[in-house]
Amino acid sequence: MLHDPAVVETHFRGLESLYAAAPINQLFKSRLEIPTSGLARIHFDIEEAHYHAAGAAHGTSYFKMLDDAAFYAANSLVTDRFLLTTAFNLLLTRPLRAGPVVAEGRWVSGQRRVFVADARLIGPDGEEVARGTGTFMRSRIPLADLPGYQDA
Repeated sequence: MLHDPAVVETHFRGLESLYAAAPINQLFKSRLEIPTSGLARIHFDIEEAHYHAAGAAHGTSYFKMLDDAAFYAANSLVTDRFLLTTAFNLLLTRPLRAGPVVAEGRWVSGQRRVFVADARLIGPDGEEVARGTGTFMRSRIPLADLPGYQDA
């Protein structure tokens, strides 16, 4: 666990900047917030452009936001390396329609090589619409080498 408040704050802002710099987020307009170690929130809007043929959000929107929220909750505990998703399980419980959505990720376990984190999606009506659990592993990729991380 991280203990130096200045290092922690710089790390969190670096991860938020890294998220904002990812090209995929030009397709999924969203904002990452890391308020504390082991917790990440992604704020985004579902639009009709995200819908499948039956008029609700396609599963790619669910997966992307759940994976990202869980990933950043786990990576908030690791200051030197980028984590990689090695597995992710989804449970989609309700259709997601247009409006503001929050994906909230929480670290569950692991502090060395493998981390487990879960996430949930809260729809525009305040109800949970999906949840997921992921396993994340330390990579050999230094965070400091990634565009965006040092820009915070």
